[in-house]
Amino acid sequence: MSRRFSNLRPGALLLALVIAIILWALANGASSIERAYDVPIELMEMSEELVVTDQTPRNINVRIMGSQAALRNVDPGNLRYAIDVSGSKPGDADFEVDVSNIALPRGARIVSRSPSRIFIHFEPRGRKAVGIRVDTAGELPEGYVLERVEVQPSHVWLTGARGHVLRLREVVTEPVDLTGLNADEERQVSLLLGAGTVRLEKEEPIKVVLHIAPEPHEDVGDLEPTAGPGGSRARRLEES
Repeated sequence: MSRRFSNLRPGALLLALVIAIILWALANGASSIERAYDVPIELMEMSEELVVTDQTPRNINVRIMGSQAALRNVDPGNLRYAIDVSGSKPGDADFEVDVSNIALPRGARIVSRSPSRIFIHFEPRGRKAVGIRVDTAGELPEGYVLERVEVQPSHVWLTGARGHVLRLREVVTEPVDLTGLNADEERQVSLLLGAGTVRLEKEEPIKVVLHIAPEPHEDVGDLEPTAGPGGSRARRLEES
């Protein structure tokens, strides 16, 4: 046995090793595997007169089959599922999931998807101007009072689902902390609109001016004690 291997040249052994590695790589590269991906849904050709208030689901799950080499070329960040919603009207709508429009690299294909349908609720868009209420937090130092608060602008235009927009009478600012303030203060604040279907029609800075003054004290020199049926009481002197 040792005599048989002693007759092999080192170059032939190296060549055989290279060929074995190439065959192994080809075999592994050609074998098919599956991977699952969550693909975001994009609504295309959406009418400006409509607002989506509910959508189930927000993503579709697809299983992609292909060689390891092909799946290495699948970039999850570039996967999108587009739905053409042009012509939609207010109310409920459902769309069948057709994954043939998802772009994939050569050698990869979709073998399953979930769910099979997507449900969307559309509402007409509305707009309304509402006032701004300043929310405060904390306490001023002793001896100081908040005389008044100015807001610039005094109102903002909201847009979104008509039913939601028309119910609003005002929007509230993020809490403005009064702690330690003993003079007028100007702040730029944000509005709390929540995560619903209502948003600002125009993004603009909201400025709050806090007018702070020393607390007024009553001059005790203007009072004199007077006697009465119920005992002593204070009577304010009147200037003649």
